[in-house]
Amino acid sequence: MSPPSNSHRPPLPPLPWHSDLDAALEEAWRRLVRGAADRRSPFHTMTVATTRPDGAPAARTVVLRGVDPARRVMRFHTDRRSPKLAELTADARVALLFYDPGARLQIRIDGRAVILAEGAVPDELWARTRDQSRTCYRQPEGPGMPLPGPELTIPDAVDDAHGRDRFTAVEVTVDRLDWLFLNIGGHRRALFDWTGGDLSQGWIAP
Repeated sequence: MSPPSNSHRPPLPPLPWHSDLDAALEEAWRRLVRGAADRRSPFHTMTVATTRPDGAPAARTVVLRGVDPARRVMRFHTDRRSPKLAELTADARVALLFYDPGARLQIRIDGRAVILAEGAVPDELWARTRDQSRTCYRQPEGPGMPLPGPELTIPDAVDDAHGRDRFTAVEVTVDRLDWLFLNIGGHRRALFDWTGGDLSQGWIAP
């Protein structure tokens, strides 16, 4: 599905990163980094798409937790009981989608996921999570499990053992970044590709 139409909105004035590939990529990374740090950023949440065992696509919204442009790595957190973790274990390919309506900017990312369930990295990340976030991992029912009613039983916040055991970080290495600026004055689109090792970049048709 295409991003929302901007046909009823006036064109945006041109900015340097609308016409320069290097600047466009730098601005994309800047907005992604901010998205991980700023809850008010449109890039704070993203759509994560995986492949189900039957080959069907599965998409959901998750919070962007970390971005490292130098390593081309992005991070989100999930419950190890979640179907998306089983899907990524079977097929590490993943697609991420971001959209900023104010900037009229869509970013699509293809990458490969690495699951970090044990070790110092997830331990440190768990130690930095807020109690409100930890509650999600303490619940006895895993994501997608049937419930007798709409409400969950809120677990005791004193015991963190089950929460940490279920907490998992997922790091996605970016292979391709598809950049799309939507503007009534003329859409612009660029593709940045690292699948061959070095960066290949160029303008493509919107």
